[in-house]
Amino acid sequence: MAEYPLVDNTKFEPDEEYIPEPEPEPQAPGWMDGSVRIGIHTSISGSYVNALESAKKLGANAVQIFSASPRMWQGATVKIADKDAREFRARREALGLGPLVIHANYLVNLAATQPMLRTRSIQSFHEELVRGLVLGADYVVVHPGARGEVSVEGAIAAIIENVKQAARRVPVGKMRILIENTAGMGSAVGSRLEEVGAIVRGLQALGAGACLDTAHLFASGYNIRTADGLEQTIDTIERAIGLDRVPLLHVNDSKIALGGKVDRHEHIGHGKIGTEAFTRILRHPRLGPVPPEGLAGRAFLLETPIDDPGDDRKNVAKLWELAGVEGPAAEKGYSMLTPAMKKLMAKKGKKLSSRHLPLKGRKKTR
Repeated sequence: MAEYPLVDNTKFEPDEEYIPEPEPEPQAPGWMDGSVRIGIHTSISGSYVNALESAKKLGANAVQIFSASPRMWQGATVKIADKDAREFRARREALGLGPLVIHANYLVNLAATQPMLRTRSIQSFHEELVRGLVLGADYVVVHPGARGEVSVEGAIAAIIENVKQAARRVPVGKMRILIENTAGMGSAVGSRLEEVGAIVRGLQALGAGACLDTAHLFASGYNIRTADGLEQTIDTIERAIGLDRVPLLHVNDSKIALGGKVDRHEHIGHGKIGTEAFTRILRHPRLGPVPPEGLAGRAFLLETPIDDPGDDRKNVAKLWELAGVEGPAAEKGYSMLTPAMKKLMAKKGKKLSSRHLPLKGRKKTR
């Protein structure tokens, strides 16, 4: 092979040599720093940004929202304007809220076998995923659905397939689908942790996980009220699902006794689970946000009632107190439920929870 001598214009000084820089390692979001994350479901009434402002004013550092009306099928796809999405994402970053969770429409039944309901459920959940991406959500939580006369095994197979159909052509990326456990009413799938685990394993290619609700656990027969019962339940979670696949806990007390199989949330410490139990849950190293026993970024989110103005703020403060951590300062006197709203709802014979505040007045969603 011929040798080619170097000439002046092909000589380089050492400091002129080009060395490719390695691609930077993707950075974990700030809310995964091992700090305690406590949030609440807030209303998007008026605008999506309002939900972020409410979370901040209530003293939370995480937030859950609906991306559209949770109790009605949309006549057309609910789209979020680019301007609104940019404003929302920028404001969330400025407030340091995380994770951001979207709870899917309650009408979605991913276990449905009836063609119309199955099609509507898949389409509705698909749209939830699309809106989640637009808003920059970290998680989208969905109830598995009711199986009717179908076997549990058949329903689980249907749920897995229907979630896959809904997620087709959706570049979910780091956004994760979380399957929520249920209280066990009727033919609802997911009251047993083994059922949730089977669904999560079937969706492994999508990186799915689970969101566990304390009121649902208790109503379905898991005795998290006692120290021994909590340990047994945690062991079952590990065996059936894997604690590393449970980045989110819905923290709600229960109006229903152990094994009652009815979903009725109560203020923290005022229900059948009780203050001592929630202290153990919030401070348990295996349920916390600090590795290696815990999971970085794991969050505790409230879906508690708002019977009187200020109940939402008091429940957030109660969680920080029971966790033994000083949380962000709440705005004195702030509540998502105003006295005027309470009076109006009383006339209509309705009760509110942090999940069920009216959505009237939300901009550009229909």
